Formats: sequence, C-alpha cells, structure tokens
Amino acid sequence: MQGIKALIADDDESILWVLERFFEEKGIKALKASDGKTAGELLRSEAPSLAVIDINMPGGGGLELLKSAREEHGETYIIIMTAETTTKNALEAMKLGAFDYVTKPFDLGELEIIVEKAIENLKLKEKVSTLTGILREKLSAEAVFIGKSKAVQSVFKTVGKVAEKDVTVLVLGESGTGKELLARLIHANSLRAERPFVAINSAAIPRDLMESELFGFEKGAFTGAVEAKKGKFELADNGTLFMDEVGDMALDLQARLLRVIQEKEFYKVGGKEPVKVDVRIIAATNQDLDKAVSEKKFREDLLFRLNGVTITLPPLRDRKGDAALLSEYFLDKFANEFKVARKSLSQKALEAIDAYRWPGNVRELENTLRRAVLLSPSLNLSPDDLALPASRHKKESLEDIIAARLKPFIEKTDHKGKQDLYDFIMPFMERPLIRLVLEKTRGNQVQAAEVLGINRNTLRKKIKELNIQPGKFKE
Repeated sequence: MQGIKALIADDDESILWVLERFFEEKGIKALKASDGKTAGELLRSEAPSLAVIDINMPGGGGLELLKSAREEHGETYIIIMTAETTTKNALEAMKLGAFDYVTKPFDLGELEIIVEKAIENLKLKEKVSTLTGILREKLSAEAVFIGKSKAVQSVFKTVGKVAEKDVTVLVLGESGTGKELLARLIHANSLRAERPFVAINSAAIPRDLMESELFGFEKGAFTGAVEAKKGKFELADNGTLFMDEVGDMALDLQARLLRVIQEKEFYKVGGKEPVKVDVRIIAATNQDLDKAVSEKKFREDLLFRLNGVTITLPPLRDRKGDAALLSEYFLDKFANEFKVARKSLSQKALEAIDAYRWPGNVRELENTLRRAVLLSPSLNLSPDDLALPASRHKKESLEDIIAARLKPFIEKTDHKGKQDLYDFIMPFMERPLIRLVLEKTRGNQVQAAEVLGINRNTLRKKIKELNIQPGKFKE
C-alpha cells in the first residue's frame, strides 16, 4: 500500500529512534511525538493509518489519546505500549478499541507481527471500500447491501476475498437477511460481472416443473412443449446461477445438480445430446443442511460441492446499528419511489426499531417502513405508525434464552429417581463461556481469569476438566 503513515508517541528518545528506523525500513513514513499533546495534534492533522503510543506520557497518555482517537479518528489502528506488569491497563486499552498492545521491553519481532497484521487489515479495508464503490456503480438501488456493523463488515471482507475466485459459494441465513442481494454483490464483483446473473427459488417452483426450469426441454418432450426452451443453467452460461432455498430440492434433482457441477454438462428434458455449460453456482438456504444430510433429506456429496466457501448472513437483531441505517436508506428510497415528502423517524420510533427482534429481518423492516410511509399522514413517524407487534418489542434476557433452551430437555427428563441432572448440565454451561473468553483474550489465561473473575488455578482446573485446548485460541 502506498502512502501509509505511522505515528510514534513516546517520551523515551531511544524508543522513538528505534521505531522510526523500524517503520522506515518498511517504507512507512514515521511521525514522532514525545508528549500526548503533540501526538493528539498529529492524529488530527495527519490522520495516520497506524499509531504506536506509550500508555504513560506527559501531556496525556495513551488511554486518553485512545478515547479521543476512537471518537475523532476511527480509521487509525492504535497499538498501545505499556511497561505495566499487570494486565489492567492493557485490558482497558483493548476495551477502548486499541488494535493491539505490546509490553516493554518489547521484541521488535513481536511488534512486526502486529504491524503486519494491521497493514493486512488496512488492505482488506481498502478492498472493502473499493468493493462498496463498485457495488454502488453496478447494482441497482434495490440490490445495494447496506450495513456498517462488524458482522456485516466481516461478510464484506469475505466477499472481497472470494468474489473473483471462481468457486461455489453457499450462503446461509434466516429468511429476509438478503441472501440474493449478497449473491448479486458477489456476481457484480466477479470476473463474470458482465455475464448473466440468473436466479431460481427451489421452494417456489412445483416439483414436477423444477427439472424443466433448471435444464430446459426439447420440442415435443411432453404435452404442451410446442417449442424448445432453455433452462436456467443454459441461460446462465458463462455467468452466475443463484439457487435459493436449495435445501428444498428433491433428492433426484440433487443428483442431477451434482452431475452438472462435476461434469459441466446436462441433458434437457427429452434431449439426447449433452449441453455444455460454464456456470458459477451460488446456493442459499435457511435450513441446517448438516441436519438434512443426517436425516437423508440432502445429499452429503452435493453439500461438499456447494460449500466451496460458506458465508453466513447474520440476522438483523445481531447487526448493531444497522436497523437505523437501513431505515434511513428505505425512507429515502420510498420518498423517491412514491413521489412523496421524505419522512423521518421520531426518537421513540428509532428506539422501537432497535428493541424489536425482527424475525423477518431486513425484508420485514422494509415492508414495515413501506406501510408506514404509505399510510401515515405524519412526516415524523411514531411507534404507532410502525405498528410492530408489542409482544416482540422486549428483548430477551440471557436468563430467558437459557431457560428456553433448557425447557425442552427438562420436559423430556423423567422426574423420578436420582439423575445427577445438575452435574450433567453445568459443563455445557461452563464450557462455551470459558471458550468464548479464551477466544476474546487470544488464549491468555491470566486475562481470561481476570475477565471471568476467578482464580487462575481455578481456571486451569476447569480447562482440564472440560477438555478445553487454550492453545488453539492463540494467534
């Protein structure tokens, strides 16, 4: 990447000298500051891509700079240096949004790994930005995928990596999460972008018509076939075929689909000669295909072929901040579509949107706002205008979620006699908690014990009892 600048802030001149040489050897321009005030001014005026900042400096330390930087310079990756022997400040720095931290005296090799990781993230961010720009140019307003949450940005990064790679993609997600939009995004940024994008919904087409829809038919193949017709595969030749709700496909058609993927050819209904095709397949489903395989409802070999890369779209309830962003997009869209004054959302309406679980995801949000724009006489929409089901406004507590998961299991349990249910259930509660905290702390057991609020020895004992491998969480 060209034009990367790095800020180095430390009141130790020898560290400034070492780090300046370190960055210059990498072709990165180094900006130096020996106090917090100067560092803050350089952050504002130079907007460096990276910053390595000491946690304790005259004129404002690293934590103070980190707080202001997160608000004013969110694009800068900040690495904190600390000479503290405890992890308290390091943990606080990570909570405030530091990219990473190193402890003094630090190893330049360790710092190099962190910096390389930051540079790779910058490249990915640049690619995502480019991807978004291309998307705006190539897709219609209806095909724009809106989202700034971490969950969606992670999806965009994956799209950036696989779009130009000619592999099959399996998109998983609940109904209404935008699986077809994501497929169009992948196609628009692939090497097939100028070729056809063809979509078919396996759940929407009757079983006896699906074969001819996919593969076409020859004239006279059946009563009513007065002329030959191309199927979706032939129409998508050299382009992309999006197969929605692929989990609903009949087993015999799954066998034919597998053959097309393997052989790149098929026979039309009533046809005697194979038809050669070059098609990239993007499949999607809201079903658990692993479960369908175990129940003999979906072919395992087909699943292996479809999930060259799997992308899971998060439900709207897990996309923090995106519901409000999407709402603004839809309000703009409907004002233009219906040729009416642009309506806005009251604060209480925004709170209702944020609190609602959105079981129908983005599609439900779009339909809700369309109805409100059309029916409400007010320019400032209220919760009443949204008409959301009251029973779904309230967010479920963690206790509610756990109770809902346990209830079916408890109901199946015989209440007579000793069963050691407590000892049986608790490891299933403790194991994911400890695994998630170890993942968050990158396998650092000292930090994990502090986050959990338990003794280090207790954590070690639990790790051994629950057969957890902490080493797998280290980067």
